[in-house]
Amino acid sequence: MKRTLYTDDHEAFRGVVRTFLEKEVLPHYAQWEKDGIVSREAWRAAGRQGLLGIAVDEEYGGGGNPDFRYAAVLAEEFTRAAAPGLAIGLHNDIIGPYLTKLATDEQKRRWLPGFCSGEIVTAIAMTEPGAGSDLQGIRTTAEDHGDHWVLNGSKTFISNGILADLVVVVAKTTPEGGAHGLSLLVVERGTEGFERGRNLDKIGQKSQDTAELFFNDVRVPKENLLGELNGAFVHLMTNLAQERLAIAVAGIAGAEHLLELTTTYVKEREAFGRPLAKLQHVRFEIAEMATECAVTRAFVDRCIAEHADPAGLGLDPVNASMAKWWATELQKRVADRCLQLHGGYGYMSEFPVARAFTDGRIQTIYGGTTEIMKEIIGRSLLT
Repeated sequence: MKRTLYTDDHEAFRGVVRTFLEKEVLPHYAQWEKDGIVSREAWRAAGRQGLLGIAVDEEYGGGGNPDFRYAAVLAEEFTRAAAPGLAIGLHNDIIGPYLTKLATDEQKRRWLPGFCSGEIVTAIAMTEPGAGSDLQGIRTTAEDHGDHWVLNGSKTFISNGILADLVVVVAKTTPEGGAHGLSLLVVERGTEGFERGRNLDKIGQKSQDTAELFFNDVRVPKENLLGELNGAFVHLMTNLAQERLAIAVAGIAGAEHLLELTTTYVKEREAFGRPLAKLQHVRFEIAEMATECAVTRAFVDRCIAEHADPAGLGLDPVNASMAKWWATELQKRVADRCLQLHGGYGYMSEFPVARAFTDGRIQTIYGGTTEIMKEIIGRSLLT
């Protein structure tokens, strides 16, 4: 079905993104995968191209355009290019709203120009060794020492953790913590006591640096409090809908791209003297995946349109959870089935389907697991 979500301006932007990927990302991507990290120059190149801070006000060097459809185009094209390592979506769609909506004017002047130029790479540190989706379990503490906080604790699985110049840390600012005792503190590169651990060895998305972070008596200036004191829980819940929608956008884009690759493959690959596409089982597999992708695409596009509607309030958390769990679980199923249809070649790392199988596996986990998504949906219907 013809998509009606995007205007000519969005499609022109898609061309810009594709050109950027062809020139600045894909020629270097294999090396980044070996290195376990992308180059800082790629971030600066993204800034020069206007791909960072699209929703940030122009006075700070941003694009001044809050239309989420531009973020969706970025997510679709980076997914189709199999280039998740340069985590622009994390920077723009997840961390960006914290800085644009919660930062003071002084903080915006300090951080947003570098955010938009690529000179400042960002991360958000929520997950701890003993606390994943459950924010109630956070143990990292920040004690009030007059003109500064003293931060102690550790975080793990932090995307952009090695490269990040600015880390938004979720910490307990009351002994109880929990829903009414967490705050967001911004820790900057070079702060004494802030240390980075291993660049973690993942099964996929090898070039996306993911690290352990340690905070040992880190002095965080009071002016680095982001948002309301003890208000982090509300701030986090407010921004999760967009985060989950962005993941859903990548999920359906990934499934569709795998379907395209596999449809081409089964037409060309022969077995028993004829193309695989002539086998009824293969045709049924392709038919099922195509139908599932078409139905999912319709729902996700509706969610994008609702979130991008300037007259609305954005996508609600329940529909965001539905989109996230359904699209990412579909991506996982399609990756598995497409790998199977590729046979032995699908198991070879140089084949796109193999990389998509491992790169996409995290989609049902980060941003809230599938199980958490179902709990949110079920609770909304049964309480």
